[in-house]
Amino acid sequence: MSITANQVKELRDMSGVGMMECKKALVETDGDINKALDLLRANSSLKAEKKASRVAADGQLKISINSDYVSLIEINSETDFAAKDKQFKTFASDVAKYLESTKVHLVNDLNEQFLQERHALIQSIGENIQLRRLKTLDVAVGGSIGTYIHSDGKLAALVSIDTDNQELAKDLAMQVSATNPSGLTSEDIDSEMLARERAIYRAQAEESGKDKAIMEKMVEGKVKRFLSEVTLVTQGFVKNPELTIQELLDENNASVIEYVRFKIGEGIEIESKDFAAEVAEQLKS
Repeated sequence: MSITANQVKELRDMSGVGMMECKKALVETDGDINKALDLLRANSSLKAEKKASRVAADGQLKISINSDYVSLIEINSETDFAAKDKQFKTFASDVAKYLESTKVHLVNDLNEQFLQERHALIQSIGENIQLRRLKTLDVAVGGSIGTYIHSDGKLAALVSIDTDNQELAKDLAMQVSATNPSGLTSEDIDSEMLARERAIYRAQAEESGKDKAIMEKMVEGKVKRFLSEVTLVTQGFVKNPELTIQELLDENNASVIEYVRFKIGEGIEIESKDFAAEVAEQLKS
């Protein structure tokens, strides 16, 4: 059966899959558009499953703002090239628009909602695409949520405060983005992290050869300085380092309820490849 260019274009518009794949599906289904679409979806799912094991550590962050909540979503691709693709950007915008009107707390629920669209995108651009992380903060009664997203879409933060002060909340979101605090207060710092730092400081103090009492003061001084750097409320305000975040909050009669910071790909282990060896392996096969 002869397949026309209009049929291929129609299926391409419906599926988002490449022209050659669309023509092949139409040939296999004797030009039946609906059957061809089902075939493409089935093939897309199979290919998506194979590609899901590939590392996707690039991509884009999106912030969705609703009057009652704000959501931050990380959408991953394998390369920055794919993240700049028009189809990827459209997909990311569609996800963000959905979150503007629908409150979602679990990323698995979002993945289920966009399963077909994600598989079609994988099929079209040939890279693993993942909705990896999602955080939704509810706007507190009488409070506000500040947002910050870097111009490249790779770093973003949300900060919820108990005061209706959007400017302060935005400044705090910028602070969190810039300094990446490990906790709101010292009580929030991971005990294992603190123990490791203390062990390092103690080893350094012992090398000084000073008596035990002085060494303990040295260790505690370094621990205190470490906590001031990694704890949000004790950090110096990036716009005025002489002012701590706690002092800034006190000036505005405000408290931080919760914050979140995402950086694209953080925590994903990327395998280091030997390019020459990879090329040799491909030639061999």
